[in-house]
Amino acid sequence: MHESPAFNPQIYAQRRQRLAQSLQPGSVALIPTAPERIRNRDCHYPYRPDSYFYYLTGFTEPNAWLALDAQGHSLLFCQPKDIEREIWDGYRLGPEAAPARLGVDEAASIDQLGARLSALLENRSAVYYPFATHEGLAARVEQWLEAVRARARYGASVPTAQHDVCALLDEMRLVKDAHETATIARACRISAAAHVRAMQRSAQLLAAGEDAREYHLEAELLHVFRQHGAQFPAYSSIVAAGPNACVLHYRAGDAPLRSGELVLIDAGCELDGYASDITRTFPADGRFTGPQRDLYDLVLASQSAALAATAPGARFTAPHDAAVRTLTQGMLDLGLLDANQVGTLDDAIENRAYFPFYMHRTGHWMGMDVHDCGSYNEEGGEPGEAGESERRDPLSGEVIRNRPSRILRPGMVLTIEPGIYVRPASGVPEVFHHIGIRIEDDALITDSGHTLLTREVPVAASEIEALMRA
Repeated sequence: MHESPAFNPQIYAQRRQRLAQSLQPGSVALIPTAPERIRNRDCHYPYRPDSYFYYLTGFTEPNAWLALDAQGHSLLFCQPKDIEREIWDGYRLGPEAAPARLGVDEAASIDQLGARLSALLENRSAVYYPFATHEGLAARVEQWLEAVRARARYGASVPTAQHDVCALLDEMRLVKDAHETATIARACRISAAAHVRAMQRSAQLLAAGEDAREYHLEAELLHVFRQHGAQFPAYSSIVAAGPNACVLHYRAGDAPLRSGELVLIDAGCELDGYASDITRTFPADGRFTGPQRDLYDLVLASQSAALAATAPGARFTAPHDAAVRTLTQGMLDLGLLDANQVGTLDDAIENRAYFPFYMHRTGHWMGMDVHDCGSYNEEGGEPGEAGESERRDPLSGEVIRNRPSRILRPGMVLTIEPGIYVRPASGVPEVFHHIGIRIEDDALITDSGHTLLTREVPVAASEIEALMRA
């Protein structure tokens, strides 16, 4: 299913040039990768590079930095070749091979970082680096600037401004290029296959009378992810049986799968640095009960309404508003909300009467990070629009500043994930108690609308039942 394409340094060189063109003339940008993290004692967590650094270099080794100036000259700092350490920790590219392999202009040993950066910052107009993302980074930059200031008697000048490079990179990363959308699509196909396998395994275990637990299905997901080349789960997999589905960020545990109950799986793999994100809810034994089907069809209808509003030129909030309207009407129809208490549909929406059953938004950006970077409002790229206002939240009482939300454009990728979560409460019909349902797909905005990347796993209730019977 997956074969990683050959590494293409030109992709990353083009991104570096785009960033360089956005820098203030005479400035320099510094981007470190992520540090290695100790899990316990002398064992590390599996290593993953920083997303911003990887986006600009494609380099996956730890202990590395990128320096880029406004003229587009790139300098990579990386670990030097060390035969003894490579015996223990694995192959290192090394600064000698890095320019040819990665397409950077120059490379140096990480041991030279302090001295080279102090010299590089001399007589620059400004320095860019990621704000509030790497512990201690601002202090290190200050140390290098102090070293520059100490050379003032020799004519050295210090950058007079510091800028958050994430503000520029977030805008770049929000609209995906062809390489990115192809990688995300491959990740989505792998994740869809994993969900299919988990659904079928649930039905098989219960039909055979075997012990069936959440972690059994999590194991199926991980098996498919790795079998097809994905390096990691994109996030901690949610496998929630029965009432656990009403916990939004529940993690797969040891709760049993039971006939007559639902299972909610929210899981996706990360492939070559890019995430996927799928949620499906299905009957553990392969057959929906009447109340389960009523709520499931409502959530699916709300997702269909949200998808109808997902198109270039629409606001980011349009899918959420469409989903909320469909969900709230369904809650009134099914008796989850009492019109005598909440009023009309518009009243219920205005006062957020739906909130006890639907408390999250309908989507988020997706890319290198499963909750990807990029502004959700006009400050991130729709300047000059009128319409900013303030309102008081009817539930919390807090003052919220309304800004026009982001306009969807081709190349953006977002999730569409409405849900409903019914906990026992006074006035809530008992037949719906402990039912949690979410349906999530990943949508790529296109010139004409959108493309769903995750529909290789079924979503209609009848198709899920047929799949599980098979």
